[in-house]
Amino acid sequence: MTIHTNITGVILAGGRGARMGGVDKGLVDLHGKPLVEHVIQRLQPQVPCIIVSANRNHAAYARYGFAVVGDEVISSDVAYAGPLAGILSAMMQATTDYIVTVPCDAPRLPTDLVARLLMQLQRDRGRACMAYDGTRAQPIFALLHTSLRDEVRRALRAGQNKVERWLRDSGCSSADFADCAAAFINLNTTENISEFKSGDQVNKRST
Repeated sequence: MTIHTNITGVILAGGRGARMGGVDKGLVDLHGKPLVEHVIQRLQPQVPCIIVSANRNHAAYARYGFAVVGDEVISSDVAYAGPLAGILSAMMQATTDYIVTVPCDAPRLPTDLVARLLMQLQRDRGRACMAYDGTRAQPIFALLHTSLRDEVRRALRAGQNKVERWLRDSGCSSADFADCAAAFINLNTTENISEFKSGDQVNKRST
């Protein structure tokens, strides 16, 4: 597996966990360890450094040895600006030319995510590329040039906090991951986690 030296990995863990009753999703247990740890294990071999975007439990995330940053506050009138605010904070913290973003609740993210996003980005000669799973866009899985930070800030100031809409407005390209669509599963609810665990147990019994 190749480490892409000019790309910082960003794990977006700043959500409110509304569909899990307000818990911090990244710290929810899955097979004896927090969800974020599963994500780290998949992402870390692909990038030289990682930033965790989190708005609470900073100490719990910091124990993994990575920088932890909170959302960039654009307006005091907005209580929660969504993942785009976390992306801006990570862009401001990163020392590489690119960041690659992933959610904290995707334990099966592709182990070649960065390579494939980068290949498509270079092919299109653009500054942003998101994953496409063959059915729908996966905008939280994206490779972004940090020079886009001012555009992100302007979008947030204008009240735009939807990542996919901002990406499309920015001329973002897409990398095809239809061959591994299951890798983009998000565990957004307790039911999702229960089903995921049950599926793993069935797979273990059948092998």
